[in-house]
Amino acid sequence: MEALPDTPPKSGQPATIAGVAARAGVGLATVSRVVNGHPNVAGPTRERVLAAILELDYRPSSVARNLSLRRTFVIGVVVPFFTSDSAVERVRGIVAGLEASPYDLALFDVESPDRRRRAFDMFGRGDRADGLLAVSLVPPDAELARLEAAQIPCVLVDAPHPSLPCVVSDDVAGGEVATRYLLDLGHRRIAFVGDKPPDRFRFRSSRDRTEGYLRALARAGLERQPGYVRQGTQSRHVARSIAEELLRLPEPPTAIFAASDTQALGVLEAARDLGIRVPDELSVVGFDDIEAASYVGLTTVRQPLFESGRRGAELLLQALAGEPFAVRTETLPLELVVRRSTGPRKR
Repeated sequence: MEALPDTPPKSGQPATIAGVAARAGVGLATVSRVVNGHPNVAGPTRERVLAAILELDYRPSSVARNLSLRRTFVIGVVVPFFTSDSAVERVRGIVAGLEASPYDLALFDVESPDRRRRAFDMFGRGDRADGLLAVSLVPPDAELARLEAAQIPCVLVDAPHPSLPCVVSDDVAGGEVATRYLLDLGHRRIAFVGDKPPDRFRFRSSRDRTEGYLRALARAGLERQPGYVRQGTQSRHVARSIAEELLRLPEPPTAIFAASDTQALGVLEAARDLGIRVPDELSVVGFDDIEAASYVGLTTVRQPLFESGRRGAELLLQALAGEPFAVRTETLPLELVVRRSTGPRKR
């Protein structure tokens, strides 16, 4: 190998691509091609450039390299109410799914429709993320059009859409399973605590679980009882207030199915405050199987929160790698987990 020009960087200053080019006796473009792994560089020339990089301890800027490749190596994650237990579990799954990839994660917490629009505007520019995971929201078509125009792949987790890859659970079936279980225990006065429609974020889970609840009642030959379907927010405190109203009715329910474990915890608090024994006088079923559910002995419909996030990340990585999707929507299984908050009807 011929001698390299003696042009070390000044003391205390980092080496530059220009210094490497001068040291190796090549142009800047050649150094760039070597750094970015392009094959169209002759062997001896590549060796000179690599030797210069080692001698000068040149460290290419990852930002500059990513810009040259038109890649950010960032995946955006849009999550409503990030501090909720179910959202945290899904994000944990996403992190696990990205762990072995070169991508970093940019998390955007959404607590209002304006924040949601801002998130999709930001990630839809194409200079913030290479792909997007939207958790528990169905983005409006106008927001999805921005992503499509920027050629940014998007995968939905816990939200269905006809034209996007999705990872979902069958909430209608889950609502039916929970209600049918209470019916099998002999309960006939079964109430439901869910979320108010229309939802600003286009959440569908509570609506679908309500449908499953009503379907199970209908198949058992029971009519919907007036006042037994109550709607509020996903707040435990709101659910507690709603449950207190239900339990003070002249003919109170003997069982309550809540659209989430968080709401079910509020129901349990209401029963405790009113001196109603669970499950002797009231059976309670939740949905999700968050960590707290096992501690309080809550019967619930378990959905794979962690797995849904991990699988969503895998699908997005496939899209970024240009791999085809075998299916457009993946439906993950649900499981009824029976604990001590439910029992046979005794009154």
